[in-house]
Amino acid sequence: MAVRTLFVSNPSIVIRDGMGCWCGKMTQNHQFAILYPLVVGLGGVACTIFVHAFALAATVNFVRYERKLGRAGAGALIDLAIVALAVSFAFVAHLIEIALWAVLLVICGEFQEFGNAFYHSAVNYTTLGYGDLLLTPSWRLLGPLEAANGALMFGVSTAMVFAVIQRLLLDRFEDLRS
Repeated sequence: MAVRTLFVSNPSIVIRDGMGCWCGKMTQNHQFAILYPLVVGLGGVACTIFVHAFALAATVNFVRYERKLGRAGAGALIDLAIVALAVSFAFVAHLIEIALWAVLLVICGEFQEFGNAFYHSAVNYTTLGYGDLLLTPSWRLLGPLEAANGALMFGVSTAMVFAVIQRLLLDRFEDLRS
């Protein structure tokens, strides 16, 4: 079976043959295809690191304040409230980070509406990967960058919540300190 080759001048056009295989060749600058989206994506990663660092600092300061007041480890309900607030800090940080990625996608011209960009960003950031909304070939490198960034930020959040719980357990139970 002969493979047809099509030359497409618009990089957002994807042509498939009858078997569902892509059979077009993109005529775009290879430096743009990798370098520019990579630099833009790394800028997005840097912004999310800053947001997460802020959430981490807020959580640390909150737990230190609760310990100073003597409330940390004082009772199960108070500890539950402290953990719930730490989780809330992390959750809000993730929502802000998803929104930052969505703004980036709108600026890059991938989406006209923020709602669609936010949905697409949430699917990528959480590594859910529905695939119902796709980026154009010029910007598709942003998808895996956002997914890797989200996975790493969820790891930071998990470590942050674990550290809070560990500190509360050590404050509450004397026999665990040694």
